[in-house]
Amino acid sequence: MSSGGSRGRVAVAPSEDSGRGLEAKTSIGSRRDVRVAIICAVTVVIAVVTSLVPRFAQPEAYHHFADREPALGISNFFNVASNLGFLVVGLMGLYFVVRGTLSDGRPAFIDASERWSWGVVFAGTAATCLGSGFYHLAPDSPRLAWDRLPMAVAFMGIVAAVVSERVSATAGRRMLVPLVLGGSASVWYWRWSASRGVENLNPYGAVQYGSLLVLLLLIALFPSRYTRGRDTLVALAWYGLAKAAEYFDQAIFVATGDRVSGHTLKHLLAALAIFWLLRMLALRRPVSATANAIGGT
Repeated sequence: MSSGGSRGRVAVAPSEDSGRGLEAKTSIGSRRDVRVAIICAVTVVIAVVTSLVPRFAQPEAYHHFADREPALGISNFFNVASNLGFLVVGLMGLYFVVRGTLSDGRPAFIDASERWSWGVVFAGTAATCLGSGFYHLAPDSPRLAWDRLPMAVAFMGIVAAVVSERVSATAGRRMLVPLVLGGSASVWYWRWSASRGVENLNPYGAVQYGSLLVLLLLIALFPSRYTRGRDTLVALAWYGLAKAAEYFDQAIFVATGDRVSGHTLKHLLAALAIFWLLRMLALRRPVSATANAIGGT
């Protein structure tokens, strides 16, 4: 007769399926760690390159825009007025974030903390209207700082938002304030270095162009937790066109018979890029756990 203690125990051998599941989870975790390491390594490389390359100073010729015509008593009218697009899109975005719901009443964000990152993006966009408008009334480098400051804040907000959606909501929340402070500091450092006779625009360049590289890597390496994840790429494409229009400011002005300058077009295209992100937020839906696991965006 067996004892009562042994009668209550049933030996269960580990199943093959459970072992495979554990191996799969470990494998996924390892791959995720590698992808996070790639993002961290690229960020470090950007910082190192920024510190090693020769200092870049703001060329004075940058302030000589093709369209300088006044209208309604406002200097450089179209370069000033075209900033209204930032205000409109920024306020629309802030309204969406504060409301926090989609058209069908469902929450717009899986994690409520994501609203902070997007709130920073749209607040920075709205503030760009004021900063850029102020700059274009009488373009010079000191005023340009007020143009670039809200843009730097918006860039960093986008990075934090994408981290929240593709890597970890906790990581995005924790990174938001340091990113915003770092972006702001890059602008103030530029003006501080200029006042000391050692002007250095490199950190701001790293904030703008380095953040674009990091965003592309995040999109390539991590699936989104939402549908319409590729809309972020479309928005980046619009911003790329905005930068191209800025570069061809004079050529576009001549090609349009002195009607629309490249810089005016840049403002409109950049505002469209932010609007595309807002459109993405309004149309997207959470991806199912199964679809997210296989890497769908």
